[in-house]
Amino acid sequence: MPPIALSVERLTKSFNDKQLFENITFGIEQGQKVALVGVNGCGKSTLLNIVAKKMNPDEGVVSFSRDLKVAILDQAPDLGAFDTVLDSITGGDHPEAKVLSEYWQLIEKPEPTDKDQERMQELIEKIDSLNAWDYEHRLKEVLGKLGINDLNQSIQDMSGGQQKRIALAKALLDEPDFLILDEPTNHLDLDIIEWMEEFLSSQNLAILMVTHDRYFLDKVCNQILEIDQGQIFKYNGNYSDFLEKKSEREEWQQQAKDKAKNLLSKELEWMRRQPKARGTKAKYRIDAFYDTKEKANVDLRKSEMEIKISGKRQGKKILELDKVSKSFGDKAIFSGFSHIFTRGEKVGVVGKNGTGKSTFLNVLTGVLEPDSGTIEKGLNTSFGYYTQDTIQEDGRKTVIEAIQEIAEVITLEDGSTVTASQLLNQFLFPPKSQYSHIAKLSGGEKRRLQLLKVLMANPNFLILDEPTNDLDIVTLNILEDYLQNFGGCLLIVSHDRYFMDKLVDHLFVLDESTSISDFHGNYTDFRLEPAKPKSVPKSAPGSNKEEPKHKIENKRKLTYKEKQEFESIEKEMPKLEARKEELAGLLNSGEIDHVQLTEWSTEVEQIVTKLDELELRWLELSELS
Repeated sequence: MPPIALSVERLTKSFNDKQLFENITFGIEQGQKVALVGVNGCGKSTLLNIVAKKMNPDEGVVSFSRDLKVAILDQAPDLGAFDTVLDSITGGDHPEAKVLSEYWQLIEKPEPTDKDQERMQELIEKIDSLNAWDYEHRLKEVLGKLGINDLNQSIQDMSGGQQKRIALAKALLDEPDFLILDEPTNHLDLDIIEWMEEFLSSQNLAILMVTHDRYFLDKVCNQILEIDQGQIFKYNGNYSDFLEKKSEREEWQQQAKDKAKNLLSKELEWMRRQPKARGTKAKYRIDAFYDTKEKANVDLRKSEMEIKISGKRQGKKILELDKVSKSFGDKAIFSGFSHIFTRGEKVGVVGKNGTGKSTFLNVLTGVLEPDSGTIEKGLNTSFGYYTQDTIQEDGRKTVIEAIQEIAEVITLEDGSTVTASQLLNQFLFPPKSQYSHIAKLSGGEKRRLQLLKVLMANPNFLILDEPTNDLDIVTLNILEDYLQNFGGCLLIVSHDRYFMDKLVDHLFVLDESTSISDFHGNYTDFRLEPAKPKSVPKSAPGSNKEEPKHKIENKRKLTYKEKQEFESIEKEMPKLEARKEELAGLLNSGEIDHVQLTEWSTEVEQIVTKLDELELRWLELSELS
């Protein structure tokens, strides 16, 4: 059994008069990769900060195993104390980094002196003794994967996403035994996120992270810790396993509550009927009564955000772009882009950081003027623009004051009206928190308030720039459901592949060139496409019709052996499904032989695994049949 890397015992923490969690205990073994999940405001970031020793608990103990090397990647790393990329990476107490840093500075001198040459020889000998050439190789490999090429670039000139990559590089190069990650995928390019998934999955280090990226959770994590109602629940497996096991837990909790309610009614009758029984002889019975009462009164209601705000009806003309171009100085961002938006169109915008995604949105919405070309907005088109910037509100203002500034009464999709207070309640701001000052809100709560303010304007053309940052998974699921049924146009910039895959029909792809390509399909389709998408033909400005798909020439047919395999799979799968149903009935039959139950449960797991393998192979063969 792997050694325990982190031990958390009986941890309790209250914040802003709200108890986040009480007496929670868990451990993380070396090599385990664990994610913290839960709704915004439940205490995920607080718990992460306590583990990282940035905050003290009210009660409890956090301890790492002796001599464990811990690295931390903050959600928004502050590298302001460093001048250059090289300084920020080698500025710690890493001996290899220090000697290499001095060596690189000397070899970059255009005219090294004799003294420099002597010092360089000393450094080479020291690098040899420290075996620091391996560190240099790792450094160049990691920096190359993260797209960091200029080690002398000034930190002050770098975006938040670039600084995040540098901080990530430093954390990985320190070769920690335990890595703490706070929203590691925020502001990173999609290809970097995919590389990080592969890298972290292959390393024998323990990880504790907070992230809303469900593909990342699924690929990297082998355990999920959920904070719910001030307690912590452990689920072995990845995100998909968590969803299944969480559903089972909630069903079990509901059954336990129903059983306790039935028992409570009988015990309550006994308590009322036997006043004399409240002496010492029946003390155990009275204690059991209060324990049952507590179980029966557990509040299992789930606070779920409701989005019922309507959008204005769209007209015949929505938004038309004709040969639109934009540059900053000598740098062209995009040129000659044409497109005619149609009703209900849902588009994703993808591209590496720095290719101009946010600039493109700002030009579309009129925040920035194009250098050339025309943008015609329909008379009935109403933009709702959700930006990356966190809500900028006076922190002394209350939540309800911020909403009442927009409207006191709001019309919903069914024509009914609600007050600002009722709408806030639908957005998981109960009456008590509506009078909290905005400064006391968590990052996710501020983003949720920002989203509400955008939707209150009843837009019919939603433009969302990184909408998933800081939102919890529950809120994301509800937002996705709303956006799937949203009748207007939708334009999304997001690094969240799961979010994009569920919502968009096609992509605008920005790259280092000045053309914007139109790819028909979602993000996963785009990544699986062997060839790059072709640019939208400029000869048909504004055309958004899907190009005819190329014929597949010389398509390989099934071999005789593959045909036999295909037929065999089609016969085997129904048999396995039938056996799975039979076992499910046995498991639910009330059998109390635990050995037998374990055997049946194991067989079900084996069947499910086998069915997954057969279904995948069946799909492969069916493509050729």
